[in-house]
Amino acid sequence: MMLMSIFHSSAQAQMALASAINRTARFRALSQRIAKAYCQLYLNVQPALARDVLVSARHMVAAGGEELAKGLNTGPWPADIAALLGVIQKHVDVLNSLLTMPPTHESVRAVALQVDKFLITANTTTETIEKLSAAGSARLLNTVGRQRMLSQRLAKNYFLVAAKLGETSTPQQMNADAAEFKSTLSSLAKLPITTANIRSELTLGEQQWVFFEAALRNKPDESGLRNVATASERLLEVMDKLTGLYEVALKDVLG
Repeated sequence: MMLMSIFHSSAQAQMALASAINRTARFRALSQRIAKAYCQLYLNVQPALARDVLVSARHMVAAGGEELAKGLNTGPWPADIAALLGVIQKHVDVLNSLLTMPPTHESVRAVALQVDKFLITANTTTETIEKLSAAGSARLLNTVGRQRMLSQRLAKNYFLVAAKLGETSTPQQMNADAAEFKSTLSSLAKLPITTANIRSELTLGEQQWVFFEAALRNKPDESGLRNVATASERLLEVMDKLTGLYEVALKDVLG
């Protein structure tokens, strides 16, 4: 109870929670990005880029896990969040063991299944941390951060379909993800917390989405796969920067 009181009364703790929400939300995107890159290697699509993406994403997961394990500057995490972070680490350990294998049809399937377990726990953790925050804008940060995941899950599923590893529900998932991404992007520009800098980045995001959506509509031949690989990375970069800008805006409000 005392810890909850600290969270709700300290602006410093609220700012730390905003950062934590950003980091656990980023895990969602990284999980899908890892599977995308691994499947990309299996399909031999821009393998040098795929290897770089895979190394970068795994490094970010490790660094984020180490940072979150330290707790907040107000003290350790509540038991439920600490337990969830422990489950995330177990998912990461299993995933890392799978990634030591060269990509094959079966190993890509195993990685795809494992990252979805990682995604589910990362999402639960993000939502649980969000509930600790007294700032209503914390929900916004969670929503903006989810855009990163949607961009990567769309690309991952495109590659899985190309690898003949898609499920019967994959097209429906892709349609739903695309609709959610577009709807969220449109709604963000109308929010009072959206600054001039954020609006500029939103415009860039809208432009990148046009390229990415067009690439997703193409058949997964050599050109289509290459375009989705490139466009998904560009869109992720914009969405990650956008999430960071909203985190800063939220901290300004809290400060």
